[in-house]
Amino acid sequence: MTEPKKLILNLFEMNTVSHITHGLWRLPENNRHRYGEIRYWQELAQIVEDGGFDGVFLADVVGAYDVFRGGPETAVREGLQIPSNDPLLVIPAMAAVTDRIGFGVTFSTSYEPPFAFARRMSTLDQLTAGRVGWNIVTSYLPNAARNFGLADQIPHDTRYEIADEFLDVVYKLWEGSWDDDALVYDRDGGVVTDPAGVRYIDHVGEHFRVAGPHLSAPSPQRTPVLFQATGSPAGIAFAGRHAEVVFTGGTSAADFRRNAQGMRDAATRNGRDGRDGRDLRFLVQAGIVVGRTQAEADAKWELYRARTSLDGILAHASMPLDLTAFPGHLSVAEAARLAGMDAVPPGLVAERTVAETLEGFRRGREDRYFVVGTPSVVADEIERWLDEDGIDGINLRQYHSFDTARDVAELVVPELRRRGRIRDGEPATLRERLFGAGPHLPDTHIARRYRGGANLDVPIPPLRFG
Repeated sequence: MTEPKKLILNLFEMNTVSHITHGLWRLPENNRHRYGEIRYWQELAQIVEDGGFDGVFLADVVGAYDVFRGGPETAVREGLQIPSNDPLLVIPAMAAVTDRIGFGVTFSTSYEPPFAFARRMSTLDQLTAGRVGWNIVTSYLPNAARNFGLADQIPHDTRYEIADEFLDVVYKLWEGSWDDDALVYDRDGGVVTDPAGVRYIDHVGEHFRVAGPHLSAPSPQRTPVLFQATGSPAGIAFAGRHAEVVFTGGTSAADFRRNAQGMRDAATRNGRDGRDGRDLRFLVQAGIVVGRTQAEADAKWELYRARTSLDGILAHASMPLDLTAFPGHLSVAEAARLAGMDAVPPGLVAERTVAETLEGFRRGREDRYFVVGTPSVVADEIERWLDEDGIDGINLRQYHSFDTARDVAELVVPELRRRGRIRDGEPATLRERLFGAGPHLPDTHIARRYRGGANLDVPIPPLRFG
């Protein structure tokens, strides 16, 4: 009998008040306002670990949402990812009170240099005993570019070209700069590290010049687990070369399967010889509202819907047209014309009414990967996502901190465990937990070309977009 497919179960977090469930920080006993406290993160991590989750996935942005209504005021008022703090810094606090869960953390390749980041990630990998992953992003907010001295955003595909070289640099540092046996701690001889096992990388590229050597000794995983969230052609090509776990989605099973197949095909085109797209893992963002009875679950969801902020949703979408300023019976095209726009903004349907469009924003996440129900109803739906759609795991959307995590831990995980869907086991590195193999990147990953100092002066080929 075939063993049931195990679910990768992460809690989706951000070091901020309002992440992606806008307005819900106001719910009774919600702890979102405590995001700046170490104890918040430690309590959360213990709930996640005791509840059978695989990890915490930390989002981040390095700019404010300032497109909606022509400025940041709505985002600031709503607490929409501002104020927000550095996600890397809460990981050691969570790691200190846990043994098994992993930590995926978001960091952008567009605005900060690779050398310092490589050391920070090696440090985290050492402090967590190999339980860290990196969610690679290129940053999409216009305000982020202005925060780092640029007049405007770097063009989309150029950001991925920069990211590709950024990855090349950190691979050389993590994989090629130190040999496995370089750190010797020879007390009698007075030698900490054998100099023959440490080398410069001498990277000279279009965007970066980095001499090395890497300042950190090899960490348990060397290279952290590589996550990526993407959907564009350039992003898909990039994921095909670099990603191990892809955070993607779709409003239907067909959408998801099409996105996933695109990533697998890109892995074949852009990966090292032998890289197989079937080795990728795919996560979707999922909403789960669970109760001991259907009525209890429905009541929770009605409360969440009633408290959700439409302004927050529109600010998060960087909507250039404020549809809330127009009567609901008008078409979107009429509203855009009255606002002085030459065309309907991308993503909006000209013929739809303002009221229909705003309701669509309200219900935007009530799609394929959303369920309200009892533990058995939720478990049935998750099994459908795993077996019919082919997902590998979810990043769980939080409506209430800590009730969402507790509800899933206490009600859903036991049911999934009975069905053989939960990954238990002893402490291990994040890569071992997710893939069931060793702690290091597989030989088929492009970064492995640098092991032992090989190929440091051999350019990697350009990305193939199609």
